[in-house]
Amino acid sequence: MEHSDIADDLESVLITEQEIRDKIAELARRIEADYAGERLLLVGVLRGAVMVMADLARELSLPIEMDWMAVSSYGSGTQSSGVVRILKDLDTDLHGRKVLIVEDIIDSGLTLSWLRANLGTRGADSVEICALLRKPAAAKLAVDVRYVGFEIPNAFVVGYGLDYAEKYRNYRDIGILAPHVYSSQ
Repeated sequence: MEHSDIADDLESVLITEQEIRDKIAELARRIEADYAGERLLLVGVLRGAVMVMADLARELSLPIEMDWMAVSSYGSGTQSSGVVRILKDLDTDLHGRKVLIVEDIIDSGLTLSWLRANLGTRGADSVEICALLRKPAAAKLAVDVRYVGFEIPNAFVVGYGLDYAEKYRNYRDIGILAPHVYSSQ
């Protein structure tokens, strides 16, 4: 999906497709240096992290394995309920593994903090986090994130896997969604 397809729904483009590609490559080089000779498992958090996970995995030159998890902490609205539910668990045994959670965005940090703690109880040697985006102003809990692509303002962003009502995930850039799109719903 190109910018012209949704221009009326966006306030602005925050990060371009090329900037995302460059940042993924930069993160991959750091990960390669940190995990050289290790048996690394990437754990993608569905659904938003699909694009980040795919591009990061293709960019890495070291052997990796991949698995997916889906978790939810939302109640009926857009605010976190505080209760995390596993909707799809891992298929991989984590004992003795180096685990890198791959996320699209960190907002409050509540779900990611829970996820890291949960995976840490499964016998992994280490559990680290790689997130393309982080919203420092939205944080309710400090989460130690080893790899962060971009720090962004506390705005509603879509594209590159991020959605609003399951739309815009396939938009190639990351844009700030115009308030008229979500305030009328």
